[in-house]
Amino acid sequence: MKKFQPQPGFVVQAFRFALDPNAAQESALRSHCGAARAAYNWAVGWVEASWWQRKAEETYGVFEAELTAWRPWSLPSLRKAFNAAKHTDARFAAWWEENSKEAYSTGLANAAAAFDNYSKSKRGQRKGKRVGAPRFKSKRKTRLACRFTTGTIRVESGGRHVTLPRLGTIRTHEPTVKLLARVKDGRARILSATVRHERGRWFVSFQAEVKRDLERVARPDTAVGIDLGVKTLAVTADSTGEIRTVANPGHYDAARKQLRRASRTVSRRQGPDRRTGRKPSKRWEKANAARNRVHHRVANLREDALHNLTTSVAAEYGTVVVEDLNVAGMLRNRRLARRIADAGFGEIRRQLDYKTRQRHATRLVVADRWYPSSKTCSGCGAVKAKLPLHIRTYACDACGLVIDRDDNAALNLAALAAACSTGTGVAGDRGTPKRVSKPRGADRKTRATRPRRMTETGRAGGATLPQQRQTETRDRTQAEALTLW
Repeated sequence: MKKFQPQPGFVVQAFRFALDPNAAQESALRSHCGAARAAYNWAVGWVEASWWQRKAEETYGVFEAELTAWRPWSLPSLRKAFNAAKHTDARFAAWWEENSKEAYSTGLANAAAAFDNYSKSKRGQRKGKRVGAPRFKSKRKTRLACRFTTGTIRVESGGRHVTLPRLGTIRTHEPTVKLLARVKDGRARILSATVRHERGRWFVSFQAEVKRDLERVARPDTAVGIDLGVKTLAVTADSTGEIRTVANPGHYDAARKQLRRASRTVSRRQGPDRRTGRKPSKRWEKANAARNRVHHRVANLREDALHNLTTSVAAEYGTVVVEDLNVAGMLRNRRLARRIADAGFGEIRRQLDYKTRQRHATRLVVADRWYPSSKTCSGCGAVKAKLPLHIRTYACDACGLVIDRDDNAALNLAALAAACSTGTGVAGDRGTPKRVSKPRGADRKTRATRPRRMTETGRAGGATLPQQRQTETRDRTQAEALTLW
């Protein structure tokens, strides 16, 4: 299917509003989302039925030409087959007319995309981890969602209601004037609407084609390097040498005491048991809802803090340099996983990507994953062979510079912007200084190693070995030191 392309000067933007549906409307919302899940499961079973049939026929010695034909999984094919089966299939015949056709189209479209991703991943045409074959969605675990692309989709003139197909007019929890004003002025056109149940309430997201003029940044000729961390969320250093520190709010750590108390209350109630079929008690549902509210509040606070950080950075600098962090690998470190997940490193880069590109037309440079930003001296360019994580102050043996480790990394990232000409990264950019040989381990991030278990006396894990001394050796000077422009 051809991807939608907005008009010149327009961008595709989402406007999300919380809903306040009444009891009947909430029941209809759940029915539509359930219909989408049922259509998805039907499509998965319908396509895979031919797979299993062919596999069974192969065991009987049936020739290739006589095997059951493959069933297509394109969206038009799934729609045609579903429309023919919904009148006679006992799973849909009695109730399919109660919901909008868009609910079933949502499930069929998701199934077509899942099969397409599986096929591309199997052929090696899809980036990322290997994607398995689509599986059936559980009624208990699946997130409730439904998308509307046709029919009556509008924001009411009063600014407090929205209208969706078959669902009617639903009151919103917050004003919709930011989208309503753009629609009335002709600066926006609604393309689709998606209802979703998350964080304890219903939301509607309008996908709209919006006319957006590029906003000029405050300092277009200045580059900034951002070093993300756990103790401090971000350290920013610009090309003029100004360093700013953004403290880590630690929303999850602040709420852990409240979460422990709420979790204890939940554990003392009679919860559900799938093995025996026991239903949860009313007190358990009430306690579980109270615990979920704490989680939802933490998620909302984190989202607000990250948006404030990325918006302020994108609106001020003409070039933003960030690191290509292996967040998935960092989360495997059981000592830092909770704090890294709470910081939201991946979300910061995602927001900077679209805010610099679509809102301000500025440049986002992604440093190579193995660029030694922390080990490189920001003054002379010397690179340390090793720099353990517990050493928080960088002391250069070549020029004698003593600086905070995070400040040093942010300065190196800011200087890296001058060496990049294309803005697509470091490794493959034209105009990047020729890489010179580095000491062993100088071009790799410091990894947390597990202490050896020894029976000797001294510190836990054994005595300090000669090769584990804290002094750093084998420093070198770069052929071309990175300097701030």
